[in-house]
Amino acid sequence: MSVQIRVEAMRIAGEKVTTPDVVEVRSPYNGEVVGTIPKGQVAHVQAAFRAAAAYQPTLSRHERYEILQKAADILVARKEEISDLITAESGLCKKDSLYEVGRAYDVFSLSARLCIMDDGEVYSCDITPHGKKRKIFTVREPLTAISAITPFNHPLNQVAHKVAPSIATNNCMVLKPTEKTPLTALLLADILYDAGLPPAMFSVVTGAPEDIADEMLTNPDAELVTFTGGVPIGKYIAEKAGYKRKVLELGGNDPLIVMEDADLDKASDLAVAGAYKNSGQRCTAVKRILVADSVADRFVDLLTEKTAVLKYGNPFDPEMDMGTVITEQSAKLFEARVNDAVAKGAVLKYGNKRDGAVYSPTVVDHVPFDCDLVREETFGPVAPVIRFTDIDDAIRISNSTAFGLSSGVCTDNWPHIQRFIRDLRVGTVNIWEVPGYRIEMSPFGGIKDSGLGYKEGVLEAMKSFTNLKTYSLPWE
Repeated sequence: MSVQIRVEAMRIAGEKVTTPDVVEVRSPYNGEVVGTIPKGQVAHVQAAFRAAAAYQPTLSRHERYEILQKAADILVARKEEISDLITAESGLCKKDSLYEVGRAYDVFSLSARLCIMDDGEVYSCDITPHGKKRKIFTVREPLTAISAITPFNHPLNQVAHKVAPSIATNNCMVLKPTEKTPLTALLLADILYDAGLPPAMFSVVTGAPEDIADEMLTNPDAELVTFTGGVPIGKYIAEKAGYKRKVLELGGNDPLIVMEDADLDKASDLAVAGAYKNSGQRCTAVKRILVADSVADRFVDLLTEKTAVLKYGNPFDPEMDMGTVITEQSAKLFEARVNDAVAKGAVLKYGNKRDGAVYSPTVVDHVPFDCDLVREETFGPVAPVIRFTDIDDAIRISNSTAFGLSSGVCTDNWPHIQRFIRDLRVGTVNIWEVPGYRIEMSPFGGIKDSGLGYKEGVLEAMKSFTNLKTYSLPWE
């Protein structure tokens, strides 16, 4: 499909701002230019934060509800157009980009519903011998401004998870989307303005990270920095941003653990869905498949059979199950890591084929648990199988990396389920589901190198985007 080239402008408090220099956005599939964005500078970021800090939102809860729900409805009405744009700039197949529009609908719709719930609390003071006849009340207030930085792998939904809770709490936000997939974020800004959002409440700045990223972290009007992305950048933000609040949702190396009692057909279905959806480019993708020795041969046969029938390639072909990864460089990294694992004793069962940024779904068996393929976060469609002897071995291997985001477990053994929930060092344990399963409102985030600060999920984000104030009154 031919996509019209979008010549974009920044959205600074609703005003379209361009620059003489631009950054080209290219399709990962064929390298064609799909759009250009302004190469913004520090002055543009400062202008966006000044506008945000100067504006005092007065939207009622009902008005916020209406804006968020209208935005959700617009997303559904324009889902084909938005899906095409996601596919064009990210290389994600149409099945995945349409699914992403649906997820973003949920984020805005659930945020709308949470707007109408009062989040205050009441504490009676006469509950001890020293207490008085008073009541303490809490109220949540917006911040000066929020700085948001988003990655490439979900160009719409990652932005939605930041801006929807911001609107729900009457905040002003300045967003810098990655220069790899910025076009969808700019379209979303227009949708929000059309839905009735006061333009000063959401600005989108674009450009090269080396030019504007530090200002996104250090601007004095940015009271909180929320970032989703890789661990090295997350740790840089933690140091550079200094004395201000940070919400850092970082990488994952999530296991799917298959015990000896598991239904292997069902478990292999989960492995395929978890490893290859979104071309494996999800922090909660199945990055390691831990399988009990006694059932591993049969499981690998099933996994390989189901992987081999997947269609991958042109992301605009509606028959494709997978499009591309984000860059040819990423595909080369995955290819090299698989080759390294094979050199260290792993067995390639299927795939490891590359054509530019098109990288095949890939199955590798007998993977050493400490090789780079599974020790680091391999952010692509690789399904590495690691065999274990017993539950102690499975937990040891699962906990052996620096990450601690999510996990999936395939077993009906109740004592084992309890043990996994207790002993896996992760933020989420899903029984008979992929590690990434959640609803958009539930808490989501990790420990260790997988995250710092409040979790995501609409409700937790709304908490982190506010200051909590208490006041007390006499109460007879």
